[in-house]
Amino acid sequence: MTQSQPQSAGGVPIQAENPVATAWADYLAAARQLDRVRRDAATAASEQARTVQAAREELAAVRTRLASQEARLRELGVSPISLAPTPPELTEATRSMSGGPSAVLAALRDARRWTQGADDTLAARGLPRVAHWPPRARNLLVYGPLGLLVPLFLMAVHVFAGTDPVRVLALVVGLPAPAVAFGVGWLAVGRLFPAQLGDRVDRTPRFGALVCLIPAVVATTGIVLAMLAA
Repeated sequence: MTQSQPQSAGGVPIQAENPVATAWADYLAAARQLDRVRRDAATAASEQARTVQAAREELAAVRTRLASQEARLRELGVSPISLAPTPPELTEATRSMSGGPSAVLAALRDARRWTQGADDTLAARGLPRVAHWPPRARNLLVYGPLGLLVPLFLMAVHVFAGTDPVRVLALVVGLPAPAVAFGVGWLAVGRLFPAQLGDRVDRTPRFGALVCLIPAVVATTGIVLAMLAA
């Protein structure tokens, strides 16, 4: 006697599940899940590798800045003991970087911002406010007084000189003076407002040349016209 197949409510026999098809479906589901896990792991490994590379670059930049700042501070007379981190500082730094590459990268970026602030302070050399002015306004404090020396000298000669030959000689001697004033100002800007590491000093040469030249030209023209009128 044969076993009857199960039937649906409408009397239609129900086909038994194929074990091969079921196994194949389970295999495909497991393969898809494994592929997702593999891709997630590859993405995480790639992000971690990028984080580690960025941390290495930040560490190199911070080390370079710290070495430069240490040398400059020693030149200013700071003792080496004051430049070394204390045990509590080392403990706090170790604790802040215990969260893996991401935490290390964040800590190094904070350290780089601190070193940039320290560079600004060291670069100011007693002029912290002026050092953060726009380059033209800052450099005007150097080029301006130097550019006024020639006009003041010519005006003094014109007022106190008794003869025209002395005034003419003063005008001839004063011709290269604006170039000399510009050169002195160019050097002074570099000394008073040194650039940060990896940057260049913005000396605004065209602006400085005009500041040194225009007062001399105006003063010379006025003296020549006064001499011709006399």
